[in-house]
Parts: sequence; C-alpha cells; structure tokens
Amino acid sequence: MSLVEQIAQADERGLAASGLACLDRCLPLLGGDDELLRPLWARLADGSDWSGDLSRVHETLGSATPSTPSDSSDDEAARLARRMLESAPAERTADAVRPWADACSLASLRIHRLLDPAADDGPAPDGGPVPADVDAGRAGDTADLPPLVAAELRRQAAVLELLAGHGAQGLRRALEVSVEGRRVLRAVVSRRARSAAEPGA
Repeated sequence: MSLVEQIAQADERGLAASGLACLDRCLPLLGGDDELLRPLWARLADGSDWSGDLSRVHETLGSATPSTPSDSSDDEAARLARRMLESAPAERTADAVRPWADACSLASLRIHRLLDPAADDGPAPDGGPVPADVDAGRAGDTADLPPLVAAELRRQAAVLELLAGHGAQGLRRALEVSVEGRRVLRAVVSRRARSAAEPGA
C-alpha cells in the first residue's frame, strides 16, 4: 500500500500521530527541545484534548532560537518545518487532521530532500511544485529517491502501519521511530553547519 493510500485510510489517531511524528522529526530545525512534543503524544495516547499543550508548544518555539541556516536549502527547510507547526489543528477531528497529516508528510519529505547531499538540485521556490520523485515515492515508486528521503518515507509508512495495526498501543513504537529519525536529521543539520563554518566553505 502506498503512503498516499495509507493516509487516505487512516483514522483520526493515526493521522494525528503521522503529522505529529513528522513535526517531531523536524524539531532540530526549529530549535526545540527533544521532549517538547511529548505532552502531545500523551494526549494521543489517552484521547484527550491537545489544544492547551499545542498552544504551549507554539509559545515555546516562538521564543526558541532555531538552527542557523547555512544556505538557502536550510532556510527553506526551516520554513517548511515552521509551517507544519503553525498549521497543526487545535481540534483533533479526522476532517481537520487528514489534510494536516498529508501536508506534514509532503513537508517532511521535502525537508529531507533539501538536506540530502545526494539531492543537489537546490530548493524549489517557497510554495513551489512538489519534486517529482517525492510525489512518485508517496505513490509507491521509491526507485529514484535519495537515501535520506527514502528513509523518511519508510518512517512515515511505519508510523501509519503501527497505528493501523495496534491503535493506541502502537504509539510508543511510533514515537521510537520518530526519535530515531530526529537523531538522523539532527546529525545532518549539525554536519551541514560544521561544513558551512569551515574556512573556504
């Protein structure tokens, strides 16, 4: 089943977890603490309202110092991550979270493509078309995806599979998948920052 089909078939909890996991993996771009989104995961687990915790995340990241972009790709990646947070719905209904989860999926894949050293064609203009390989990957054709993007696609699919197969019981493993992806992205961001700081870079 393609990622597009998984998102189309997911229930409210699966969709919310999918979007939240994408945002969680991209926290290094926003200057957020690794534990910042844990209360939102807890709200998914017990089914309670997350609007208050979401407001606190907005407040915290509004005063946080994001990672310093080293070039236009980093700057665009940070904008995409910020948009994921800003568009998170306060009401966690299926109608509200489905478009958000889909947008987060696209944004996170674009972020990983922007930061993937194997994808060297530069950033598209803000709000520009989705890269063809990203669209194809979400539809099930992963042959041409750069390694970092392919790994992110697998993580997105894994989160949706865990929630579809185990419901709330799958959240713990979904969070573990997200934490693993965040560590990978943090390492990529740090490596790019070091490279940009080197003399002659």
